[in-house]
Amino acid sequence: MQPLLIVLAAAYGAAAGLLVPRPLYRLAVEPEEPWRGACPRGHALIGPARGWLGPARCAGCRDGERDYGTGPVLAAVLTALVCAGLAAAVGARPELAVWLLLVPPGVLLTAVDLAVNRLPDVLTLPMAGGAAALLGAAALLPHSAGSWPRALLGGAVLGGAYLVLFLISPSGMGFGDVKLALTLGVALGWYGWDVLFVGALAGLLLGSCCAVGLVLTRRAGRRTAMAFGPFMILGAGAGLVLGALGAG
Repeated sequence: MQPLLIVLAAAYGAAAGLLVPRPLYRLAVEPEEPWRGACPRGHALIGPARGWLGPARCAGCRDGERDYGTGPVLAAVLTALVCAGLAAAVGARPELAVWLLLVPPGVLLTAVDLAVNRLPDVLTLPMAGGAAALLGAAALLPHSAGSWPRALLGGAVLGGAYLVLFLISPSGMGFGDVKLALTLGVALGWYGWDVLFVGALAGLLLGSCCAVGLVLTRRAGRRTAMAFGPFMILGAGAGLVLGALGAG
């Protein structure tokens, strides 16, 4: 059962990853700019969900031309690997479905933040609400390995902690990071307070080490804006894996 579950999770991840480039292109804009609604050559982006879902290549562009699609294979491979790793760690427990559903928007948020130092509300807020609701449903099913009330408290605690960091240093912490922390706190809190602490600390340490490294190598200054969301997500992913393995 476990090998089949891993293969199915990887296949799901690959399919979902192929859909990442289009919303990445649409969302990777500066805060004052509207979401993109057309490819670089002016063709309107049409398809399911008002054009947010679809292949990476614009149907209006000639075959062989490069358009807005960037890295569909890389996105598919990355998403597949993450989903397979989670399936291997979590096993056939109800919360696995929640983690798998959160992976594609997590990969998308990572890519957007790296591209334009932005974590759009259109992703962070639905993720927080969706994670809380879906884990509530998972808690009602047999063989779940977490606590829904603790997950909700975890979201409030981690979101509150990041809010304090934002208020202390608005230049070093974006408000998008605070909103992302709600989702990550819910997910990490599901497995326990120790998992929440490890996952949150891992994200902070990874981001801090990267920032120090960039400053020491003079690739960035003390006031240079840096995407912190990817480190938060990476740390939370490591915490989820450890929590799932510890609950097994």
